[in-house]
Amino acid sequence: MFAGLFRRRLLQGGALLAAGSGSATAQGTPWPQARAISVVVPFGAGGATDIAARVIAQEMQGVLRQSLVLENRGGAGSTLGTGHVARQPADGYTLLITTISGLAIGQTLYRDRIQYDADKSFAHIAIMMGTPYLLCVDPRSPIRSLAEYVEASRSRPMDYGTSGVGGVAHLLGLRLAAASGARLEHVPYRGSAQAITDVMAGVVPSVMDSLTATSAHIRSGALRPLATSAPERSPDFPDVPSFRELGYADVVADGWAGLAAPAGTPRPVLQRLAEAVRHAQSSPNVQRRFAETSTSPGRLYLDEAQDFVRREVANWKPVIEASGITPD
Repeated sequence: MFAGLFRRRLLQGGALLAAGSGSATAQGTPWPQARAISVVVPFGAGGATDIAARVIAQEMQGVLRQSLVLENRGGAGSTLGTGHVARQPADGYTLLITTISGLAIGQTLYRDRIQYDADKSFAHIAIMMGTPYLLCVDPRSPIRSLAEYVEASRSRPMDYGTSGVGGVAHLLGLRLAAASGARLEHVPYRGSAQAITDVMAGVVPSVMDSLTATSAHIRSGALRPLATSAPERSPDFPDVPSFRELGYADVVADGWAGLAAPAGTPRPVLQRLAEAVRHAQSSPNVQRRFAETSTSPGRLYLDEAQDFVRREVANWKPVIEASGITPD
């Protein structure tokens, strides 16, 4: 299954990267000396992807000897920011934090509404991180298990917040409802931070979000996890069962995020960027932050990352079509 494939590929070591001394992307100043590099995060500020991207970008700067400036361009399941980068010059000065929502899911879900191709429009540099999703409730709720959650929804529809329409969390909610008969109502937000905040404040009763985004709140007792979309239980949270072991074999998925440049970016530039990502991932600061948020580091670079995204689009296409979900 696609989740298992991702987990196996994520842990594989990428081929050794060429040293790539960096090259001029145009007449004049060699890259990346001309100006700061813009890194577009296709989600709002404060979410799990945004936080992880900032930690990695900070460490990359030392290798590149240039500033990386993050820009949040959220909206439309992360396809707005993704499409923006696809239209930029292939000069190494505009990069994209890639996501499963904007690429693997958005490719099929938004169809004619997007002007990019997840494979052909981008040169994928790395898959930087992976994370499963969890269904969590307000700990003040009497609901303490997935079975109680499903049963409660039958007498009154249960709202669940996510980071937006068409994301993995939204699809997982649809699959859970179809498999269990639960009456679930999707409440889309512009990012995961506000969705989680509203559950903790009692505004909505539940949230489906990544382990990266929820782990700190689970440890503090601010969220109560009911189940995880990982194939097996997380060693960091061994008391949280998987949807699969609870009888919902289709409610399994891993989220991921990576780094890409517009297609046509010179190979030496891509190699330098991949080298910088690998350096960042090995830094104590990134390793500490990943450990704190129970995030799995990615290990796919350049051609392997490109192949991975191509397969993810193919894997998610039938899932989205079968769900009947639309962008509206």
